[in-house]
Amino acid sequence: MSPIATVVSYRLGGTDGVAVEARKWSGALQALGFEVRRVAGEFDGPAEPGDTMLPFLAIDGPPPDAAELRRAVSGSDLLIAENICSLPLRAEVSRAVAEVLADHAAAGGRVVLRHHDLPWQRRHLRDLADEFPPRIADALHVTINLRSRRELIARRFERVATVQNHFDFDAAPGDREATRTLLGFAENDIVLFQPARAIERKNVPGGVRFATALARRLERVMPDRTVRYWLSGPAEDGYGPTLDRVLERCPVPVTLGRGPSPADGYAACDVVLFPSTWEGFGNPVMESIWARKPLVVFPYPVLAEIVACGLEFFSTDEVDEVARFLGRPDAAYLERQVRRARLNFSLADLPGAIGSVFAEAGWSW
Repeated sequence: MSPIATVVSYRLGGTDGVAVEARKWSGALQALGFEVRRVAGEFDGPAEPGDTMLPFLAIDGPPPDAAELRRAVSGSDLLIAENICSLPLRAEVSRAVAEVLADHAAAGGRVVLRHHDLPWQRRHLRDLADEFPPRIADALHVTINLRSRRELIARRFERVATVQNHFDFDAAPGDREATRTLLGFAENDIVLFQPARAIERKNVPGGVRFATALARRLERVMPDRTVRYWLSGPAEDGYGPTLDRVLERCPVPVTLGRGPSPADGYAACDVVLFPSTWEGFGNPVMESIWARKPLVVFPYPVLAEIVACGLEFFSTDEVDEVARFLGRPDAAYLERQVRRARLNFSLADLPGAIGSVFAEAGWSW
């Protein structure tokens, strides 16, 4: 009989970073021989066998019920908390999950706390940094970047490993023409795509500033082309009024909303914008490489770990350089990016990376 791994999170199945990476881990665990189940407050997308929705786990759900959660994960060999105990957006929910994880570990089960973010990395959650992540005996802490690993070790957490996010560089591209037609982009438009929810750290004003500066630069050399700013959105965490003000003042045409699929969004654009000030990893960085699109990025701290693998990007202050690239696209540079990224971040290598971490912890099934 296959061992059972149960993934627990606020929400699963959608397009936010935690949900996307949880889905990749589920596939890798299945490749390692696990039966995977999912428990979450919300599911986005088709249901899967073994799914259990517990509304109290949702970010805006009712009060938590640890006993019901305990029943939902009963029979599991491995429990994986996907950020729900790392970023205590609802502290009472994180406490209930931590209680169940601790009971599971005390009974001889195995626990992974997978950290996409940590409370001291968010201003409004720093008061909870002494409580979260929970210190559970024999639990394995897995970060998605080396910075968070060092921070956990500095706080005297034990059994800490890093598995960076992995990507399918052979995935089929999206439909450029159909998506541009759907969104009303003309053939000659230069579309700058910021694939992000609208929240403060995603730095929408920075994206608008770059789009504005590039449009002014291209007026002189490409007067027949219109620069358009496209933000996938939506606004979250009360950012809606701020977003409205920012976009109202944007001097270039604005499109707000998602394409038919993430792949279609990347296919439809000409440049990917990623001006975030903080990311646990920054999936659009790798997704832009897969899509073979130039990326304009603010140097958020964890980006240095990606650049260290030999990857090169345009910064948000390199307007002239981006303008020159658009005038003379460099396909060889884009293919070189793919080759280098594949060496370190290929999805095909994820089962082996997880298996190695488990083996180093002395775990086998």
